[in-house]
Amino acid sequence: MLETEQVRPSANEPQPAPPAPERRRRGRGLAIALVVLLLALGAAWWIFRGAAPGGGVNASAAPPTPHVTVASPLYKDIVEWNEYTGQFQAVEEVEVRSRVSGYLDQIHFRDGQIVKAGDLLFTIDQRPFQIAAASAQAQLTQAKARLDLANAQLARAEQLRKNDNVAASVYDERLQEMRTAAASVEVAQAALNDAELNLEYASITAPIGGRIGAHTVSMGNLVTGGSGTGTTVLTTIVSLNPIHFIFDISEAELLSYRRAVAEGRMSATPEKPIEVQAKLLDDSQWSLSGSIDFLDNQVDRGSGTIRVRAVFPNPDFKLTPGQFGRIRVPASDRYKALIVPESALLNDQARKIVMTVAQDGTVAPKVVRPGPNRGPELRIIRSGLAPTDKVIINGLMRVRPGMKVAAEEGKIDIKDPEE
Repeated sequence: MLETEQVRPSANEPQPAPPAPERRRRGRGLAIALVVLLLALGAAWWIFRGAAPGGGVNASAAPPTPHVTVASPLYKDIVEWNEYTGQFQAVEEVEVRSRVSGYLDQIHFRDGQIVKAGDLLFTIDQRPFQIAAASAQAQLTQAKARLDLANAQLARAEQLRKNDNVAASVYDERLQEMRTAAASVEVAQAALNDAELNLEYASITAPIGGRIGAHTVSMGNLVTGGSGTGTTVLTTIVSLNPIHFIFDISEAELLSYRRAVAEGRMSATPEKPIEVQAKLLDDSQWSLSGSIDFLDNQVDRGSGTIRVRAVFPNPDFKLTPGQFGRIRVPASDRYKALIVPESALLNDQARKIVMTVAQDGTVAPKVVRPGPNRGPELRIIRSGLAPTDKVIINGLMRVRPGMKVAAEEGKIDIKDPEE
């Protein structure tokens, strides 16, 4: 078999053209290389032009001066307040019980109505007590009749004794009979008083004024009365006007209040108690005005707090015992204070600083001692700041101490929550 001899093309012979996709890839590569070269030449020309005298750009030029907004602190008369959560509580609360046992005959009120002291609430079946009172009255009448007879016999024996017509022993007997009859009258009178009192107790009246709860016993049920255990609770009454507000403060706050009073920064006397304000949880304004009327005699060992009580008028019965609310207590008398936005305060390790701008436009930090918050956006400054200082309130992120800034006069337009 003859082998087929492969014929190799000669070097002088023209090569066939590459395929079309390969030509396109080579074209794109050349274009990219050309673009990179042009960019490099442009950058070199830009640098050379900037470095040349009279060039348009100076590589060592300083950054532009930052612009900030400055304002003087708010300087106004204020009262510092501390806020607490507490609960309203009735000044008086009574569980209505019967003093006598018997069947409930009548209910004279509607559940939840306002009652006055002395209003008739329940009536126990009075017939057994009326019978007992009538029996006691009859026994008293008998005892008085025996006393009248004993007095007559004693007077007769006394007359006969003067004429020595009766023995001394007979006179003594008549005297003792009179004394026994007199004692019997007193016993009968006491029994009558007790029977009449039980008859009066069969009509149960309101011991205090206020709002009455629901009756717990229906008519016809047996009511267990008396002064011992196991007596039946018929209903409850809570007073509404005035009303107490109970809250707790920490031991540290107690010391702070006492120190403020001792230093004259706050006045509190028995004749002029501390005035406070309160509101319900859904109120936006402090619409209730009252005063502190009680401070507990010891700090709770477990919680480290002490209980405080305030009293508020409640003529329209808007407040209900058991409701939660907020109370604010003055932590100082009225005085002039410096106030800045909370956002103007910066942390410097354990210190608080504000950035101010001097007359020459230099940023100067000042260490301040902040006081309590004035709402969510303002803060009272105790010391370290003057009313004429220009505090940076906008643009703090663009400045650092010692640099020059372009200060634009602004105004703290955050509304004081006390206004």
